Amino acid sequence: MESKEFPAVETGAVVVLRLYDVANAIDLSEVERLASAQDGTSATRVHLARVEPKAIAYSVPPVGLSLGLVRVPLADGREVAGNATARLYEFGAITIAIRFPVQNTEWPDFVALSRAVNAALQGNGQGLWAELMERARRVAGPALERPAISGIEEDYLVTTVQRFDRRMTGEELLNTVDIALLLAGESKPLSEQARREYLRHVFTYNRDDLVALSWDHAFVWDPAGESDVADVLEVANAQLLELRYYDELLDAELPRIYDQVEASRGGLASLSRRRFSRLARTIYSRVAEVTEIVERVDNALIVTEDVYLARIYGAALELFRVRTWANGVERKLELMRDTYRALYDEAATARAEILEAAIVVLIVLEIVLAFLGWLG
Repeated sequence: MESKEFPAVETGAVVVLRLYDVANAIDLSEVERLASAQDGTSATRVHLARVEPKAIAYSVPPVGLSLGLVRVPLADGREVAGNATARLYEFGAITIAIRFPVQNTEWPDFVALSRAVNAALQGNGQGLWAELMERARRVAGPALERPAISGIEEDYLVTTVQRFDRRMTGEELLNTVDIALLLAGESKPLSEQARREYLRHVFTYNRDDLVALSWDHAFVWDPAGESDVADVLEVANAQLLELRYYDELLDAELPRIYDQVEASRGGLASLSRRRFSRLARTIYSRVAEVTEIVERVDNALIVTEDVYLARIYGAALELFRVRTWANGVERKLELMRDTYRALYDEAATARAEILEAAIVVLIVLEIVLAFLGWLG
């Protein structure tokens, strides 16, 4: 990277996200109704700003809630203020975001602020996250279907710039500042190999914009000031969150199912058959439920024509290994389907055997009665 005078950030922000799985589903229309019934609370449907709905859109637009102003103390004794919001997805995820605006800040200070804010919220910020989640639940609680805190969370940091103090291209920006160091959250210079790894996913659309992605941090320079890129990255994180949850759920479910299958094979044959049928119905219901929710998660964002956002979204899915998690969930669902089919076949075979035995008994009984009648 060439050594040049750093630009200053005239307008930008540091946005810290934390995502939670809170329910089996969320009735978003009910959230809007509940919010409208409370003084000072508003709910809005979220839509991507700069693209046509037919090009890329939410399958079901999430609902956004304002959670008010928060203050976060930093390690150096400073305190920064940010605006907190919640975004609720119909498949049961809630994103809490805190946006810290930045103005007229030199690039090294901007990088340091991003690092300091993230460290503060990852370290001593647990109480603040819990408080913000409680604010969201106070509004939306009745709209949560089968609410439960799974304990699975995702964090993501988005550092954004709308305007620098000078005109430049995306390529010039890469040659002027160390985007890789920003993404890594490190204060010491990175090796060339590490820099190349962090800059594997860099995108530009116009000459004067740039997006760079990593596993847990994104840099977005967008002079238009729109949030579409950040919104798409949030959806990818929400999909990862839900797939991790259902992967863990199925990990716990499969051993229990196998134990129940073994238990069903004990006892009297008639009891075992009833157990087989009951267990098969239980497995079928679970598979149908999880399959439906996973499909909703997978189709959270519909991309058709917007090549730029589609590339960013695809890169995020790759970085977050969303497809790998989805394949893992599908394999476990297939194991459950195989178990269901085996139980169903076993119960059907047992019913056929009982029917055959009953027919034999009836024939024998008819012969005995005929014989007794002959003797009489």
